[in-house]
Amino acid sequence: MTSMAAVQEFVACKRLALAGASRSGKKFGNTVLRELTAKGYEMLPLHPSAETIDGVRCWRRFADIPGAVGGAVVVVPPPEAAKVVRQALDAGITRVWLQQGSESEGAIAECLDRGALVVAGHCILMFAEPVRSFHRFHRTIWRLLGRLPR
Repeated sequence: MTSMAAVQEFVACKRLALAGASRSGKKFGNTVLRELTAKGYEMLPLHPSAETIDGVRCWRRFADIPGAVGGAVVVVPPPEAAKVVRQALDAGITRVWLQQGSESEGAIAECLDRGALVVAGHCILMFAEPVRSFHRFHRTIWRLLGRLPR
């Protein structure tokens, strides 16, 4: 179960790798890229062949990113998540956010087995400040339903 302390630690990191943005710009990963960039995060998208996405330089692999990376935001289908998480952890990234809809038992287990901080099953845009109206509403609904981390 994800704790609010884990959420806060993750969103405090301002340099984040992102797996799951596409060249078409139509994936939720692109929304995460645009919104977190607008909130002041340095986003480092990964893509196997694109040089840039939404004007932001892409990296082929986590290991190619120079310097320290605070965490990895994973916005890929669940069957791909464990492989992506393994690559992030192999590159020395110790914090992973498995975006709502991307989590898998294998990806979570990979994080836990290797001592990485993991946030799973929550939308990062509900917690990265400033939270915009739609995601503020989403967070309020989850609070009322008792689904927010504690």
